[in-house]
Amino acid sequence: MQKLIVILGQTATGKSALAVKMAKKFKGEIISADSRQVYTGLDIGTGKITPKEMRGVPHYMIDIVKPKDRFTVAEYKDQALEKIEVILAKNKIPIITGGTGFYIDAITKGVVFPTVPPNKKLRKELEQKNVEQLLKMLKKLDPIRAKDIENKNEQNNKVRIIRAIEIAKALGKVPKILEIKPKYKFIKIGVMLPKEELAKKINTRVRAMFKSGLLKEIQKLKRLGVSEKRLREFGFEYNKPTVEKVITQTVKYAKRQNTWFKREKNIKWFSPSEYKEVEKYIKTKI
Repeated sequence: MQKLIVILGQTATGKSALAVKMAKKFKGEIISADSRQVYTGLDIGTGKITPKEMRGVPHYMIDIVKPKDRFTVAEYKDQALEKIEVILAKNKIPIITGGTGFYIDAITKGVVFPTVPPNKKLRKELEQKNVEQLLKMLKKLDPIRAKDIENKNEQNNKVRIIRAIEIAKALGKVPKILEIKPKYKFIKIGVMLPKEELAKKINTRVRAMFKSGLLKEIQKLKRLGVSEKRLREFGFEYNKPTVEKVITQTVKYAKRQNTWFKREKNIKWFSPSEYKEVEKYIKTKI
């Protein structure tokens, strides 16, 4: 069975840099697993890797959708699997890298998503309700999905909540997300920092984001026609951000990421500086 490398972890842990090092060492190419870096123009707020940081290593699933468009996890899965085949055809090793647990699970666990067409009439009706009312509805229809939305800090993402209600209502029951055995074997590597060190890194990173022009990035998105509503959906970095607010929310987000990844038993954890150890570990598995 073909073996693929997965490098995952919380925000600001240095997983992108580690992935580039491993790609250089093992003739790999990188597939991003980040739910917002798929969008063009969301660069500073998402900590998107720069061409210089890529060091010549091809990266996929970055900057593929306009910010006004929608991009589902099902679409991500289909396109990411295509990219895996493209990389393998070049006799290179795909390295899936990111912090969006749901995207990683979609590939590594063979998650099958329910196919439900849009219900415009229902959407129009639900649009009249506020997010609190919608979450209450979703909790009755699908408490697991509601909890998942809260865990990912998406309780203000009206579009996502409406879609979850739409799916639950269309299927007439709580949708069960199926998993089919993937045709690849995944070597899962987790990158972790001590809590205090991670907090310092987040603080430094957020302050650098503002110095680099986060507020100008938001203004540019608005000039391109991205609405306030859409900006809110992109997360706290794009919703009237302040340094203190973004630091606080990023720390909370990192905790939720940690909770998600800790459910996995087959992840081998390393410090980001232990790249020699990571290299040795991959050699024993590949």
